[in-house]
Amino acid sequence: MLSQIQRFGGAMFTPVLLFPFSGMVVGIAILLQNPMFVGESLTSPDCLFAQIIHIIEEGGWTVFKNMPLVFAIGLPIGLAKNAQARACLAVLMSFLTWNYLINAMGTTWGGFFGVDFGIDPVAGSGLTMMAGIKTLDTSIIGAIVISGFVTALHNRFFDKTLPTCLGIFQGTSFVVIVAFFAMIPCAWLTLFCWPKVQVGIESLQDFLRTSGALGVWVYTFLERILIPTGLHHFVYGPFMFGPAAVEGGIGVYWAQHLHEFSQTTESIKTLFPEGGFGLFGNSKVFGAPGIALAFYYTASPANRKKIAGLLIPATLTAILVGVTEPLEFTFLFICPPLFALHAVLAATMATTMYLAGVSANLGGGLIDTFIPQVWLPLFYNHTTMIVTQIVIGLIFTGIYFVVFRWLILRFNLKTPGREDSEVKLYTKADYKAARAQTAAATPDAKLSQAAGFLQALGGAGNIESVNNCATRLRITVVDITRMESDDIFKALGAHGVVRRGNAVQVIVGLHVPQVRDQLESLMKIPLTKPSQSMTEAVS
Repeated sequence: MLSQIQRFGGAMFTPVLLFPFSGMVVGIAILLQNPMFVGESLTSPDCLFAQIIHIIEEGGWTVFKNMPLVFAIGLPIGLAKNAQARACLAVLMSFLTWNYLINAMGTTWGGFFGVDFGIDPVAGSGLTMMAGIKTLDTSIIGAIVISGFVTALHNRFFDKTLPTCLGIFQGTSFVVIVAFFAMIPCAWLTLFCWPKVQVGIESLQDFLRTSGALGVWVYTFLERILIPTGLHHFVYGPFMFGPAAVEGGIGVYWAQHLHEFSQTTESIKTLFPEGGFGLFGNSKVFGAPGIALAFYYTASPANRKKIAGLLIPATLTAILVGVTEPLEFTFLFICPPLFALHAVLAATMATTMYLAGVSANLGGGLIDTFIPQVWLPLFYNHTTMIVTQIVIGLIFTGIYFVVFRWLILRFNLKTPGREDSEVKLYTKADYKAARAQTAAATPDAKLSQAAGFLQALGGAGNIESVNNCATRLRITVVDITRMESDDIFKALGAHGVVRRGNAVQVIVGLHVPQVRDQLESLMKIPLTKPSQSMTEAVS
């Protein structure tokens, strides 16, 4: 069950990766339409500059205005066991069918369901427009459920062989046919149940708005502490992209009201208290440097140059784009209590900022969230809030450094680079040397790494399913005992390995989508001769 949940969580990250760039486009476009930054003349509706910026902004809204559709189509990329492109087509058709059926049933039997389809689909109406269809506003929840269900049908029926006379209906056509009839009761159940769910969501939103600092602390702590399990997607997803805290999700709501927030001097916390649940990115920007400095200054002087080569790119990745796993997994497997401490400090930092009046969409890194969506647009009228955030963040950078350094020295923790540590830092040279010694080595770096992982996982026959999130391969194996040791994976360039039952996570890095593609391609190639063991190859 955990393996399936982790697989689903990893699949959710595929569409999530589309949001940072769209957020940057919208944020910068809104900034360039602010007369306080570019002057009154350039923001006039008759000005060519203003017209061009408006057009660019509308393009940037594409992902935000079609989030359910994006999630519906994106999930099969991670959930389908084969023929992912065809699964996406089947889900698209079924998702649209489901919405058309909801529209038809709601228009015909709206009184029975207690839904008035005659009203405009505005905020608070419970209705929305999806691909030109007036339907119930199920946000990304409905999209995820339908996408997961239809993808399961794809996995079950795509390869089913039909009689020769019905061969034209095999494959995707058969999946769509089965899904069509399944969508009829799904639409009926949605109309019957979802209005009641909407009442519950509204109650949840009211509760979260009044939970204050305690709610922010618990939420941020869970978002960090669950990273090793991959279940953190289920914590921040409903808040950032779903209706848990505010209708449409924090990301969309913030972008929609950013211009309004930038033009007023009223406190953002007063205008948008739900922004407290968007502060978890501060641990990425301010916490990561403190952790990295602690590792650097507790390493032996002889190893510091090597340590810097590992920590600098990992820390910059966390600060600039908000992806912390390469850094966090550097110490997670060496000393799990340090990771728990990291979660506590991250939650405390976000809560402290919230109590000091900071509230915004700050869930990413500097270049995708902080600068274009918060600091630049809000600086003119909310300088105090931004300075407060930065000051508290830098204080916590120091706290991270002092606490981590003290614990490492006090308990002689074997973090990377310690003089008596057995933990080896794998540089690019180490990786190339290990790769050159593997039987699967080829001139292509990613292909070579994927081939090494394939052997270390026990071969294609030992792999049941493959998925990935931002930095990790998520794999379900048949027999965990056929896998090689973690050292083999690290020698191939992995940051670490998580094993839970038959569910395995290999922490690869930001190039994990390419490694997964190579791995899946290699799994389709039949072996012509047995290869030497990976242990012998890497040793």
